[in-house]
Amino acid sequence: MVLGEGAEYAAESRRHFRGIIVNCPICGKRKAARFCPAKGEQICAVCCGTEREVSISCPSDCAYLLAGHRYEDEHRRPVPADTPFVEERVPQSLPHAQQQLITMMAYQIAKFGGNEKTTADPDVLAAMVALAGTYKTLQSGLVYERVPQIAVQRDLYLKLTKFLDDIKQKVAQGGNPSAVTDRDIFHVTIFLYRMGLVRSNGRRKSRKFIEFLRGQFPIAEEVKAEEPRIIVP
Repeated sequence: MVLGEGAEYAAESRRHFRGIIVNCPICGKRKAARFCPAKGEQICAVCCGTEREVSISCPSDCAYLLAGHRYEDEHRRPVPADTPFVEERVPQSLPHAQQQLITMMAYQIAKFGGNEKTTADPDVLAAMVALAGTYKTLQSGLVYERVPQIAVQRDLYLKLTKFLDDIKQKVAQGGNPSAVTDRDIFHVTIFLYRMGLVRSNGRRKSRKFIEFLRGQFPIAEEVKAEEPRIIVP
């Protein structure tokens, strides 16, 4: 084969392979026409939509993920009737009366989610349910901890528990233990849990709520950053 014939053959081969339809590596059926940054290859649009944050751990800056989140924000899903603590009434004055405690707990969640990359919204919600359950029993004078079994949920639960114990100790040392009560903490936990339900989308690998909180606290990942401080009344 002469040189000119080789170049012509290579060009013809490229034209041939460009026409080949590559199937989606997930379903193996549909055309792979959408680049997935998490998998590093093309997948089909259907699998992108159905497996996003389910079997695929999507990076927070994925354009398709962000578009999906915008759609979800415009079409909020209803809260299921069997949602934990759905019957509990949170005082309307809570966001104002306990603004500082709400902010500090939200900061702790954002910081944990930023440092522990495997944490997903369902983990945060599970830890919050466990924490609310613990503080509901504390109101009656009982001590019954509902520690989660899954490691990342347990770690977040224990982090929040220690944080709240420190807060209660500081308040007690300040001579005003009624400033932050177990009932206040219970209501704040329920408040943040419901916020998470609204902000998340129910997908098991979703970090939508976590990323929302991190957006409120850009320094939450900084180990040496100064954390919000509670002012003891």
